[in-house]
Amino acid sequence: MLRIGESFVGDGVNAAHVNTVLGHRDGPAGTAWATALATPSAGHVPFVAVLRPSLPVKPLTLFVTKAAPASDAHGLLIWGPAQAGIAAGVADAVATGSIPEADTSTHVLIAAVWVNPAADDADAVYRNNREATRTALANGAADLPPLDAVLAARDEPSNPFYTPAKESTA
Repeated sequence: MLRIGESFVGDGVNAAHVNTVLGHRDGPAGTAWATALATPSAGHVPFVAVLRPSLPVKPLTLFVTKAAPASDAHGLLIWGPAQAGIAAGVADAVATGSIPEADTSTHVLIAAVWVNPAADDADAVYRNNREATRTALANGAADLPPLDAVLAARDEPSNPFYTPAKESTA
């Protein structure tokens, strides 16, 4: 079974938006994980998230950036604090039971990560990505959001980049 999660944490240029896909290595998640690692594209080079060099987080986590590095500074925020936040957030999810310990050697995780090219605070990028990852994995484990929340919000969608004008009921 695939567990899919999403979380948006923080505000402004240092906010984090993380999507997660957790599944068995022998299933579609494992196939997607290996395929993504083996087929990088210009500006998008998936890599294994590590807690420190030569210590990958478990379950093995593929960091996939949603934004190609726009500058050296942006690249450093992706490979440094965002990666550290993703790895720590995965470890948090294991520690809190959102990912069962038994799954850490049989499952793989794909984390699709947004780091704004204008981000300017490494500590905020780290904190927001750690919390967004932990929350996305908890949401996936709990099959959130509930459908009633989705249906209740359908007529008033909103995100940090766009909120539609209210439609006239006349």
